[in-house]
Amino acid sequence: MLGGPAIARPRPWSIVAWPSVASRSLRLAITDAAEQRRLFVLLPFSLIAGLVAYALLPVEPEAFHFIIGSLCVTGCLLLAMLTHSLTGRRVAIQLFAAWLGFCLLALHGLAFGTPMLSVPAYGTYSARVDEVLSADANGIRAVLSAMTPMDGARELPIRRARILLPGEPRVEVGDWIEARIRLASVPGPILPGAFDSQFHAYFSGIGAYGNAIGAVEIVAQGDDSDLARRVQALRNHIGQRIDLALEGASAAIGRAMMMGDQSAISDETRDVMAASGLAHVYSISGLHLSIVAGGIFWLLRLALVCFPMTLTWPNKQIAAIAGLSAAFSYLLLAGGMDNVPAFRSTLMLALIFGAVLAGRRALTMRNVAIAALVIILIDPASIFRASFQLSFAAVVALIGIYELPRLSPPATGGSVERALRFVSATAWTSFVAGAATLLFSAYHFQQTAPLGVLGNVLALPFVSLIMWFGVLAILAMPFGLDGPFLKLMGWNIDRMVDVAELVAGWSASLTGNPILAGWTLLAGLATLAWFAFIEGRWRLLAPAMLLPIILLFGFAPRPDVLVADTTQAVAVRDGTGMGLVTGRTGSFAVDVWSQYYQTEIAPTHSGTHCDSLGCIVKTDQFSIAVIRNAAAFAEDCYGNNLIIARISAPQGCGASGQIITARDLQRGGVQWLRWDETAGRFEIHPAIETLSRPWRVLPR
Repeated sequence: MLGGPAIARPRPWSIVAWPSVASRSLRLAITDAAEQRRLFVLLPFSLIAGLVAYALLPVEPEAFHFIIGSLCVTGCLLLAMLTHSLTGRRVAIQLFAAWLGFCLLALHGLAFGTPMLSVPAYGTYSARVDEVLSADANGIRAVLSAMTPMDGARELPIRRARILLPGEPRVEVGDWIEARIRLASVPGPILPGAFDSQFHAYFSGIGAYGNAIGAVEIVAQGDDSDLARRVQALRNHIGQRIDLALEGASAAIGRAMMMGDQSAISDETRDVMAASGLAHVYSISGLHLSIVAGGIFWLLRLALVCFPMTLTWPNKQIAAIAGLSAAFSYLLLAGGMDNVPAFRSTLMLALIFGAVLAGRRALTMRNVAIAALVIILIDPASIFRASFQLSFAAVVALIGIYELPRLSPPATGGSVERALRFVSATAWTSFVAGAATLLFSAYHFQQTAPLGVLGNVLALPFVSLIMWFGVLAILAMPFGLDGPFLKLMGWNIDRMVDVAELVAGWSASLTGNPILAGWTLLAGLATLAWFAFIEGRWRLLAPAMLLPIILLFGFAPRPDVLVADTTQAVAVRDGTGMGLVTGRTGSFAVDVWSQYYQTEIAPTHSGTHCDSLGCIVKTDQFSIAVIRNAAAFAEDCYGNNLIIARISAPQGCGASGQIITARDLQRGGVQWLRWDETAGRFEIHPAIETLSRPWRVLPR
């Protein structure tokens, strides 16, 4: 061979060694992560695993179960410490965190839980206004406590209640009121796996929902020095100023972005923003706080370096303190700790600015873990809300991608090149956050935004200007000069909505209605844990494996029959849509079903035949009898695949098929049914699996 050195060619059998090499590399990545104390970032995931295990139990554990479990876990931890086994100690610490998570909800329930109202109540009550959730044309939504019966009204066992009050008089936090109030039980989930109002109300200490009938009298005003009252008064003032300057969607979104009050946003606006991937804009979170706090940090630091006398000052630290103060002030306006995304983002900013003050690296997965641990310990029920899951997933993904080795050093150049890098960074950030939250948003909202990256890139300039004009408006309010800034903020909101409508129109034929199984959330949690724990590009392995698994096995079947518990609605599959056998369109249950499955529910099923005694619906696969009158039992109890009876049924009714009774509806709530062709019967899933938990409303 002439002409230079020989070129090494890959051996044909070397491909056989690739799995072995990959396996060794993966083991090395896991070992390195453990040795570099990355196990700390798994602590919030272990807590979450314990919380989920407790929530999924079919019955409430007894006190001795917690005592025995605590003794066992403590024993394991002590044994691991005594044996000096590093691996044993690591496992024991994670086990202890999981057990702590298992106990957290029970402890939180003891401290803040409430008995749930099971029998409706009506009467005159005096009560204290604890929170003002929102105020709009429909009235004031407030949380009342210390409800004392008057004029012979029934004593209530509940700790607090969420009540709709009339718009006048304008109640504030700390006021004592008297009113005639109608109270009802907190409703259960409208579908299996859907948002559970009873669960979240219980851990917030809210045992009933209701509304005031007639006039409300303020018998005593709260202490004006109370911080919560002063913050609420400031929120009311800002809301009034926004309503004076803006109207319609501009005012509603402005209130949401400045104060966290989303109650006035219409369903049409929500749908458009969600379809374009911009629904996060009106929910105060890391984007808003970063623009405000980060902007103030940058502007103050720039201003300080402009004066010779400040050159020797710790300008960076001074600007960090100002940015942190701005973040906490914004958090108060946004609703404080009740606003989980804002609270989580404020914690993250506190850790970032704290790192700046200490001269350490700010953006780390450890800081994400610390913020998550604080939120979980303060409000463990929040992990079951979409807001926590979405914000946690987005931050873990962004920090994880930020930690990956850079492919090339950051380039330098002119203003055009910097602008292009800014646009590409925005697009990349939006893509990463959207990909990380896709599973969680699809599960909770049954909707995807395929052009969300484009929507965020186009809308970001307007979003930034909205926030800055909002800050200037608040600073100018004491002088009455906020009007021009609010008008400019409203103009940018209108342009943002225009972008949302444009992108939503482009993606109209691309959106879907994924209905995911419950286990997919656990799979997403495990994937996030792997992504947070492993360093390097091996962290991408779990997301790459999760995607095909979800696409192949993650979609839940759609129902053939839906039976409402508190109304007469019974919807049955009819071709590509559904039709009502009994009930009416426009009711709450029917509207939620139609929106959840994005399926048209016709006023009448095409196969329905009704008389004064009941209804029979026949399809190609099954027949269902809905009984209204006891006289129909003799004829309809036999020969049908399913009997639905909201009145007491005689013994043996439904022996030839299946039966859903009034007791089933009282105990299980909404019933979800799917026809099993092989078994020749329905697969039935109630929205409420068990009543043996403290947050459940026991049937009357």
